[in-house]
Amino acid sequence: MDVKTAQEYIRRQYYERDSARGVFATFTWFTEEVGELAEALLHMDKSMLEEELADVFAWLLSIANLVNIDLEEAFRKKYLSPGTS
Repeated sequence: MDVKTAQEYIRRQYYERDSARGVFATFTWFTEEVGELAEALLHMDKSMLEEELADVFAWLLSIANLVNIDLEEAFRKKYLSPGTS
């Protein structure tokens, strides 16, 4: 699955709920998941890391949807364009 497909899936599944919550509240949920990822890193628990990385990615996609940013395109521009490192 590419990033664009993942972002569209998250949009279809969660946009209405995320939109009602608002971008700042959604960002709060994102930071909570980052905290859970930090906990998983402390324990170096592979299954916990997989779950928390997926959660962080999903919430990041939700935020991108709320601010109308194509995350795949943004990544391409920032990291894959000529002259970027």
